[in-house]
Amino acid sequence: MTLHIRDFREADRAALIALWGACALIRPWNDPNADIDRAVTSRDAAILVGTVDDLVVAGVMVGHDGHRGWIYYLAVSPDRKARGHGREMMAEAELWLTSRGAPKVQLMVRGENQHAAAFYDALGYERQDVTVLGKWLTLSPEAD
Repeated sequence: MTLHIRDFREADRAALIALWGACALIRPWNDPNADIDRAVTSRDAAILVGTVDDLVVAGVMVGHDGHRGWIYYLAVSPDRKARGHGREMMAEAELWLTSRGAPKVQLMVRGENQHAAAFYDALGYERQDVTVLGKWLTLSPEAD
């Protein structure tokens, strides 16, 4: 079956959040509803949804910060893996960024997620010579 990629619709919300959960992309400190709300109200972000027979089986959030593009929440339903859907979603996200003049795209992969790192390596993404630093500005979820 062919993957159809389109812009997010509000009716996709529950299925998309369930997909992110099935792919272990949700963290306690990232409210998926708030992330969706930010993306759909921003002129510099979008959520692309991949469907097969009108069922949400893939998704990606993409944004442009004025300097570079960013990819978030790439997800493919576990029962649809190894069919090229992730590659198709990334190509569509890159087209979205290119059309908005982004000269570069970046994403972050958690250190323990070697499967995702290998996927991105195969797409031509390279590890960057940077250190990602972070600081909680609110109470850290680990403090609970």
